Amino acid sequence: MTIRFDWRTLALIAGCHALWALSGTALWLAAPWLAWPLLTISMVLHSSLQHEVAHGHPFKNRIASAALVLPALGLWIPFLRFRDLHLAHHRDSRLTDPYDDPETNYLDPAAYRRLPRPVRRILDFNNTLLGRMAIGPAIGLAHFIRKDALAVAAGDRRAALGWLLHLPALAPVAAFVLAAPVPAAAYVAATYAALSILKIRTFLEHRAHETPGGRTALIEDRGPLAFLFLNNNLHIVHHTHPTAPWHRLPALHAEDPESYLARNHGYRYGGYAEIFRRHFLKAKDPVPHPLWSRRDGRGKTSA
Repeated sequence: MTIRFDWRTLALIAGCHALWALSGTALWLAAPWLAWPLLTISMVLHSSLQHEVAHGHPFKNRIASAALVLPALGLWIPFLRFRDLHLAHHRDSRLTDPYDDPETNYLDPAAYRRLPRPVRRILDFNNTLLGRMAIGPAIGLAHFIRKDALAVAAGDRRAALGWLLHLPALAPVAAFVLAAPVPAAAYVAATYAALSILKIRTFLEHRAHETPGGRTALIEDRGPLAFLFLNNNLHIVHHTHPTAPWHRLPALHAEDPESYLARNHGYRYGGYAEIFRRHFLKAKDPVPHPLWSRRDGRGKTSA
């Protein structure tokens, strides 16, 4: 019987875990100044690999694939919750919807106006790249945990299962940190730094636009961040071909780059250096959804 799997993704998962283990043990003893950033990088890559697994790689069997990335290296986000919410995010017709897109940073303008002024200023700062990297992980985690806590309290069994499975996923990581020379405080700091780097990717992946295709960015970067994000900077390519593995995305883009720009109405950046230059201190767009005008009874768009 032929076993079909994506060997590139499988090899990368093995390499990621090896880097993580080495950074927290032997390398930490030899050069902690080098081990800490490499530990952070391993967590960024692990999150990107969880994204690959959520989309069906490296095995056809979802349980077998999930087992490879289940250990919660980054501590905070249960894999099952990430997978469920991310796949819900892939309903392109609801991208950037303040209610139905679980990954959006836009708010219903009416809800935004009801917030206290200091909270609005914090959220405005969070819409700069500096803010997204500095306070974005804390804001995102607080929002995510609060919503899931409310969901579990309301009887959402799927959310409860996600957190229940998170406990055995945390156990080997906790055992590693307790036994390894890396201090627990340094490890927790690395998890925050990893989330901060991941915020660079998600910062402008999507924008408010009248058409679903026009909501998703194309960032033509081939540098180290593109590798850490497993080519997800070619985000319109990923949303067009969500089951394509990370190593196929550049070739798919190269086949017809103009078609992707036509599909996303020219929502393009030349690379992450351009994004830092343009948006490190300047918000890319407002927190209130700028196109949120037609509403039904609970404040949602009617179209």
